[in-house]
Amino acid sequence: MKFSLVAAAAFAISAEAHCIFQEVSVNGAKQGSLVGLRAPSDNNPVYDVTSQDIICQKQGTTSDKVISVNPGDQLGAYFGHVIGGAQFPNDADNPIAKSHKGPITAWLAKVDNAATASKTGLKWFKIWEDTFDTSSKQWGVDHMISNQGWVNFNLPQCIAPGDYLMRVEILALHSASKAGGAQFYMSCAQIKVGGSGTFSPSSTVSFPGAYQPSDPSIVVSIYGLTGQPDNAGKPYSAPGNVPVIQC
Repeated sequence: MKFSLVAAAAFAISAEAHCIFQEVSVNGAKQGSLVGLRAPSDNNPVYDVTSQDIICQKQGTTSDKVISVNPGDQLGAYFGHVIGGAQFPNDADNPIAKSHKGPITAWLAKVDNAATASKTGLKWFKIWEDTFDTSSKQWGVDHMISNQGWVNFNLPQCIAPGDYLMRVEILALHSASKAGGAQFYMSCAQIKVGGSGTFSPSSTVSFPGAYQPSDPSIVVSIYGLTGQPDNAGKPYSAPGNVPVIQC
């Protein structure tokens, strides 16, 4: 019984450290909580990279709005501990626990109608990433925490007009030394791109499929000889070995 109570307490503490991608901004203009998003109803991560949940997270809320953007716009993805941000005053795990080091990536998939398209069977390409800086020993998640939960990047100038799902993913690697320990957090934004770009990806990936459970970027210890999450000073590549597109 004592062991069960300790295990339950440990699980509760771990669960409190999670997060949700819950708002989009365009050139600094916040679009509103859950507006234009397919987001989960809780802040628990996805562990199984072969499940449908790895696409846009578990089924939760789906907005009927599509967010208009243009190539070159600065897009923001806000992650908070729970919907609304902090779970309680002075929440140390908002936007996510500082221990949850790892990369952040952003992806697009072309669809006919962003508000109604199925999330399955899509062809995804990566438009941005923030992995690990070997000089500063900072992870993408560190930068997100420093920016109060916001992840900002520019939509590439070459993106062709039309509707897309935009998938922004945090991969937390603090418990990734064993298979099944890596934690994936993502939602999908529904966007309509304007402009006159002509980019057509020559290479795409599918979710699930892009990641393998044994990927060395997913099953990995990020702790060096001193016990710090510095990846032993080595470069880190995000899972799937998928490059960011070049316009």
